[in-house]
Amino acid sequence: MKKMKVNDKNIGGCVIKNNETYLLEDNNLLNNLTLSKTTLKIGKSTNGHSHENEEEVYFFVNGTASMTIGDDHYPAQKGDIFLIPAGKFHRVKNVGFEDCEFVCVFQKYDRESETAVYKK
Repeated sequence: MKKMKVNDKNIGGCVIKNNETYLLEDNNLLNNLTLSKTTLKIGKSTNGHSHENEEEVYFFVNGTASMTIGDDHYPAQKGDIFLIPAGKFHRVKNVGFEDCEFVCVFQKYDRESETAVYKK
């Protein structure tokens, strides 16, 4: 039976990446959406990317960060939620003194494909 109730500490996913920058976990139990959790290490930044046709939602659950959406930069902390329109570049930088954790919800895609456009 699928676990349909999760929380920000355990999203019920599996580790996709674990390196010097971040720990990335994905829960792909739904047919069309991915629930993803990123633990971004101190002083590190995500690569940043955009999804041409998909929107995304970021929920910050721990730490302090700078959230970039397009040309705009926002302070981000526990409790903040960001709505990311389709096609908008977005990136997170941990600017705090502890790991920054955020949970994302987005249209399911193959992370190895070119569907997400990564900024060079």
